[in-house]
Amino acid sequence: MFTILEKKQLAPKVFWITVKAPRIAKKHKPGQFVILRVHDRGERIPLTIAMADRQSGTIAIIVQVAGATSAQIAALEVGQALSDVAGPLGKPTEIENVGHVAVIGGGVGTAVIYPQVCGLKEAGNKVSVIIGGRTKELVILEDLLAKAADCVYPCTDDGSYGYKGLVTGKLAELMAQADPPIQAVYAAGPVPMMKAVAEATRPSGTRTIVSLNPIMVDGTGMCGGCRVTVGGKSLFACVDGPEFDGHEVDFQELWDRLGTYKPFEKEAFERAKHRCKLDDVLEKK
Repeated sequence: MFTILEKKQLAPKVFWITVKAPRIAKKHKPGQFVILRVHDRGERIPLTIAMADRQSGTIAIIVQVAGATSAQIAALEVGQALSDVAGPLGKPTEIENVGHVAVIGGGVGTAVIYPQVCGLKEAGNKVSVIIGGRTKELVILEDLLAKAADCVYPCTDDGSYGYKGLVTGKLAELMAQADPPIQAVYAAGPVPMMKAVAEATRPSGTRTIVSLNPIMVDGTGMCGGCRVTVGGKSLFACVDGPEFDGHEVDFQELWDRLGTYKPFEKEAFERAKHRCKLDDVLEKK
């Protein structure tokens, strides 16, 4: 069992959960994730390791309530436990000193970029971070990122905080003005955002790495659920990724596959709400 030691709310329906998992904390590297279950008959879902502390033997995950299982996780309290947490899984981020990098996080994709930012800064890079949300309250981890990076640019769709507009707009500004020039871009977040970032950097040929979030079950390459097309080749995000060259990803295929199970996820979510009485969690602000 993996005991929950800390739980805090970052935004509406978004929670930071710290779990005791010493073996995972010891091995974790930026870009890796875990597969977890709430109970022994539960659904297996992948979640990014947002932070790992080798000394305390803990890892942090960020959960956004979007379906039945994420709602069940969010309903757990300190002292309760997750049945299974397997990891670290996936290939780590390739960290090297290239000079100046831009790292972009959209929504809970910001959980992915925090350990990347720390690793890239430790390697000697200048690190500029762009984080986005629809509104101010959905922009997360700004304080943590500000301590790790050289600068952080929050963006909101409605202009309620920071730059008014999409993260790609701020990226275009940054790439035009940056000194030294940006040599690489890392992005994690919604599929349309990552696709837009890749298209924004394509004309300049700036290396662009995206962290993909396909349907995933076992995390070991056996089920094939996380299949993605990259550079015309069929790869598995769990063992070949989750990070790939954004200029080579077939984002339309990824988007279509993510939508395949939406009706079933919605049905399961409604059943869980009635069965587990999760309304209190869902209505928290």
